[in-house]
Amino acid sequence: MPTLPPHARQLRAGRYSGTHQIYLLTSVVQNRYPLFTDWRLGRLVVDEFRLAEEQGAARSYAWVVMPDHFHWLVELRDSTLPTLMRRAKSRSAHSINRRLGKRCRVWQKGYHDRALRSEEDLVHAARYIVANPLRAGLVCRMGDYPLWDTVFLA
Repeated sequence: MPTLPPHARQLRAGRYSGTHQIYLLTSVVQNRYPLFTDWRLGRLVVDEFRLAEEQGAARSYAWVVMPDHFHWLVELRDSTLPTLMRRAKSRSAHSINRRLGKRCRVWQKGYHDRALRSEEDLVHAARYIVANPLRAGLVCRMGDYPLWDTVFLA
């Protein structure tokens, strides 16, 4: 029987957390409440994406914070998938609760991840992510939506 990495028990069945693996991550606000219609609260999530990059945990390729969820395209660096997501979600929840003067659950438990396999998938995924506000009818032009970024041209 193969030896599992120490964090393997934290991963759902079939989930693999690999250094330099690229993932499309999605997390949803508790009860799908449209918390991030206030873009200032969404910026607190973005701050955590940037902090993860500054600390060397991950490299961000693209992200969008929608009213009730986020998509984040990352390459794992000095972190595991569960650790990266736990830190981003817990730190952003703490910041959001502090800003609102509340103590409530911000995020639903868990998250969705999909490992990407090729350079083509990476660019396609980034375009999918940043086009979310257009597809949702939130804006008519990407430049009008304040909570997205990508290292690729959209």
